[in-house]
Amino acid sequence: MPPAPDAAARGSGSSKAGPRSPCPVAGALDLVGDRWTLLILRDLLRGKSRYGQFLASPAGSSTNLLADRLQRLEQAGLVTAVPYSQHPVRMDYCLTPAGRALSPVVDALAAWGLAHLPGTRALLAPETGADN
Repeated sequence: MPPAPDAAARGSGSSKAGPRSPCPVAGALDLVGDRWTLLILRDLLRGKSRYGQFLASPAGSSTNLLADRLQRLEQAGLVTAVPYSQHPVRMDYCLTPAGRALSPVVDALAAWGLAHLPGTRALLAPETGADN
């Protein structure tokens, strides 16, 4: 497992001296607890890997926010960026084992949302068009 990122990479209110709390839930939230990061992780887990695919998601994040969150995920060791084009440089984003380990968390949030939030529905899987 990669070392924990410093506070700047987490984007939390903690200082560079260390985490704001020894609580593992607080530490996990420092890494993935904002709305946009979880939605990017959801998309990565569903097979999206390119910047334009993330921008096309229904959540509609801005380009600067998306770039910032992808960079944070990479710094945290949850995502790797691999160039697929040199002119201009474009990246494929792939989950690391630590990033893939978040799959049950995202699945649990989705299941909870389906059970408790009227009007929500399972998204279609991008590769097959089948329901998740």
